[in-house]
Amino acid sequence: MKTLTRFLFFALIVGLVLHPLVFARAQAGDASRYFPASGHNVAGDFLRFYDSISNAEQVFGYPITEAFTDSTSGRLIQYFTRARFEFFPEFPEGQRVRLTSLGEQLYQPGGQLNIFTPIGCRAFPNGLAVCYAFLEFFEKNGGEAVFGYPISGFEFLNERIVQHFQNARFEWYPDNAEGSKVVLADLGRAYFSQVGEDPSRLSPVSAAPDQVIEVLSIQSRAFSWKAVTQPNDVQTVYIIVQDQTLRPVEDAIVAVTIYFIGDSPRTVTLRTNQYGVVIIPFEVANQPPGGLVMVYAQVYYQGLGSSALTSFRIWE
Repeated sequence: MKTLTRFLFFALIVGLVLHPLVFARAQAGDASRYFPASGHNVAGDFLRFYDSISNAEQVFGYPITEAFTDSTSGRLIQYFTRARFEFFPEFPEGQRVRLTSLGEQLYQPGGQLNIFTPIGCRAFPNGLAVCYAFLEFFEKNGGEAVFGYPISGFEFLNERIVQHFQNARFEWYPDNAEGSKVVLADLGRAYFSQVGEDPSRLSPVSAAPDQVIEVLSIQSRAFSWKAVTQPNDVQTVYIIVQDQTLRPVEDAIVAVTIYFIGDSPRTVTLRTNQYGVVIIPFEVANQPPGGLVMVYAQVYYQGLGSSALTSFRIWE
């Protein structure tokens, strides 16, 4: 009897440990699709859920990782440009994929815009409303099942009108063509970085040697060679541009503006090299001690944009 009890206990422990691995293998053995644009696969329940949304590419974007077991929750997850899928095997079939509430996780209140009117709006049980083009996009692309409830009204963020939802952030691009003015923020990619996931998971897999991976988004970083300079000195700023898989982006246009103290801003425009880098050396002249020089970079590549900021202090 004791032997049987020990065996059952051991089997239970093994089952708990292997639980996510079993379902990971089940997904891997199911129907799968390779997305050459990002170099990753989507399979099983994740693929069925993706295909259940008519505008999945617009709503979720492309997969930016393979499916893997989350070290915190023990669940199978997969990152997409604008979303993160979670697998719940204990739920009935057709209800096993849930979206991580990225809108709530990444929400930081911005400047409130009081432009609500009862006309063209829909109120929600939490007292917030969705209006106008945002409401049209919301209802056309899955509603609450995809985006959750709104968690803010209209806000002003990065010089754009936005609205935050439990699972997404809507942004208004008035210069876009009609029907494309509402754009979803790349919250999947942002959350991947915020929680410190392994960057190697972004690397494309199963691609042929000559496979060209499409650049879906770009990110840029700026660094100053010296954190502190003298009032008259030399300085160098480095701008690094990468795509959604952290590969260098060559030939991106980088406009760097240096905001000297008590002087007019100076702008220089260059293109990134094969390593996705722009190097800008310049002279620091007659700057007051204690002042802060700001350096702002705007990056453009095939219709995509990004920005980065760095600074350095003037000291004796």
